[in-house]
Amino acid sequence: MAKKRTGKGMKGMSIRSGDKRPTKSGAGMTAKGVAKYRRQNPGSKLKTAVTGKVKKGSAAAKRRKSFCARSAGQMKKFPKAAKNPNSRLRQARRRWKC
Repeated sequence: MAKKRTGKGMKGMSIRSGDKRPTKSGAGMTAKGVAKYRRQNPGSKLKTAVTGKVKKGSAAAKRRKSFCARSAGQMKKFPKAAKNPNSRLRQARRRWKC
């Protein structure tokens, strides 16, 4: 039996409201935005970016590795964004230290 989705997803999230980070400061979601998303989508496990130093093999290191692998696929899928150093994709990868 499929689980019914009740949340709004990313609808209503904006840079102006402080939910998302502007492209110039690394793209991605802020802690405030993640908290708002989790309130709107109960049961969500969304977390903010892994930006600091992490121990090899730790949960944070695994999240970073996973994100970097997924976003590498996006780089192939969207070559125009991959070439532009100011695209949200490239800025987010830089913020995650990919």
